[in-house]
Amino acid sequence: MENLNDYIKWRGDLPISPEFPFNEIDAMIFARLSYLRYEKIDFVDYETIGSVARRMKRQDDKVFLRAGDKDLVQVIGDSNRFKNIKLTDYVQNNNKEIEKQFAAITIHISKDEMYISYIGTDSTLNGWKEDFNMAFMSDVPCQIDGKKYLEKIASKFPNKKIIVGGHSKGGNVAIYSAYTVPKLIQDKIEKVYNYDGPGFNEGFINKYCGLEIANRIETFLPQDSIIGRTLNHKEKITVCLSNEKGLQEHDVYSWEVTIDRIVKVEKNTEASEDIKNTLNSWLANTTPEERKIFVDALFELLYSTEKNTLKDISRNLAFSMTKILRKYREIEVEDKEMLTEMAKLFATSYWNVVKEKEIDKLDKKKDELTAKYLSKPSY
Repeated sequence: MENLNDYIKWRGDLPISPEFPFNEIDAMIFARLSYLRYEKIDFVDYETIGSVARRMKRQDDKVFLRAGDKDLVQVIGDSNRFKNIKLTDYVQNNNKEIEKQFAAITIHISKDEMYISYIGTDSTLNGWKEDFNMAFMSDVPCQIDGKKYLEKIASKFPNKKIIVGGHSKGGNVAIYSAYTVPKLIQDKIEKVYNYDGPGFNEGFINKYCGLEIANRIETFLPQDSIIGRTLNHKEKITVCLSNEKGLQEHDVYSWEVTIDRIVKVEKNTEASEDIKNTLNSWLANTTPEERKIFVDALFELLYSTEKNTLKDISRNLAFSMTKILRKYREIEVEDKEMLTEMAKLFATSYWNVVKEKEIDKLDKKKDELTAKYLSKPSY
């Protein structure tokens, strides 16, 4: 059950080179680097992974978004493979008013190649709200910022080839940015890595998936993926083995690795397929306006707790529920009805998916039995 931090211990003495080339685990590590809180260490214009890791090691555990991030900075700063790699152009731009949560950093793999890493959803309600907005918005603020950031970095370092990547929402932003920048920049992009990030609506896919750059995009999903099954993917999909279950598989530190690649499995589990089909059914049977009303009302309830993160809400669940119920009583009747109807529709969609699957199983079993007994000779 080795993960990406174990990989750093195995391969840390081997600098990225033609003999030991950059691979999908390196790309996953770089996707995770965008989650580090660089503003906590007074990040300057020029840093290395080693210089950042040394200062990050001294940070309190609560600064890190995942426990694995603290372990990551403990090992990556001492590895020959990573410690001298330059980091530049860190930006963080969160804005609750326009429901935006965005951060990115540029990682200079060599003098000829760089990796642009986009942060995924942090633990804030604002970050999750922007994710939910993808259900009814074509261009959310973090995607627009992602495109602008890619254009800026490509202009600043015009002679470098580009790799783009991210985990969760960051993977979605990576794909969006690669698809929407001018072709001159697209031609410099060697690969786009999406680690369990959501897909896109049909309008976006129909507009962009025919572009040549689509062949350089790859999405990695854990076997029970939930987040990565939302909306639609047309790019190459690779299914990976996680040692967790359900939503916990979204954590890339649970993904198993070998000496130079992520461990693969043949396909997603039935549970993941059920979630995907349920979400698709729910989206097909609701309008963008209905989904907007639902999402806005849902988060109005969550914001009423006056907590900043879902974790804070769960830590004080009794207090939070009191606030939510009080706020619910204040919501307009029409919005209450919409919340109820949308939740009911989602439950119905899930039930129909499961029921249809069970009917298919029964039909298959009936066909097997029919074939078995019809094949017997009659006397």
